[in-house]
Amino acid sequence: MADRSSWKLWWQKRRWYERNRRLARRWRINRHMARAGAFIRYPVEGEVLEALDEGRLTIGEGTLLEPGCWLTLAAEARIEIGDGCFLNRNTMLAALELIEIGDHVMFANGCFVGDAAHRFDDPDTPITWQGFTSKGPVRIGSNCWFGVNCVVTSGVEIGERCVIGANSVVNEDLPPRVIAAGSPARVIKEIEFGADG
Repeated sequence: MADRSSWKLWWQKRRWYERNRRLARRWRINRHMARAGAFIRYPVEGEVLEALDEGRLTIGEGTLLEPGCWLTLAAEARIEIGDGCFLNRNTMLAALELIEIGDHVMFANGCFVGDAAHRFDDPDTPITWQGFTSKGPVRIGSNCWFGVNCVVTSGVEIGERCVIGANSVVNEDLPPRVIAAGSPARVIKEIEFGADG
């Protein structure tokens, strides 16, 4: 049977992990969203309120985060999401330093964008304690569309008006106005914009 200190630790962790389910926190997040003209549908996970309070998370007007989105930020990290974006269910943004997302970017369900990866090079330390490594910030141009379950890794810059196929892993820069897919993602073709569209 667990002793008193074990239960205390369990309750502390539970309060932290479940913090965004508390009504007072939701009201504070909603106040930030009302000021920005943006929307978050619950549940939302991660350090959303702390980052909003500190100005390290900005969400543009008309942007919508669907239920299950998870935004996690290191102590000094920033996430900047432009106007009119759509983060579908269970999209995760994980920032060690910086993630920039332009205007009108659309993520389908289950996408992941992270500017760092877990280290695994120390055989004497549990992998969960090894910290992170990064190739730099992630920058995504405006009007991009990511299919279901896409991954964008650290140090990547994606030009404006790109379309990324479902289940793709983007680990290198992509120029503007291309369709890319695969693991790793490769350019399939340039997008041709017609005079009517």
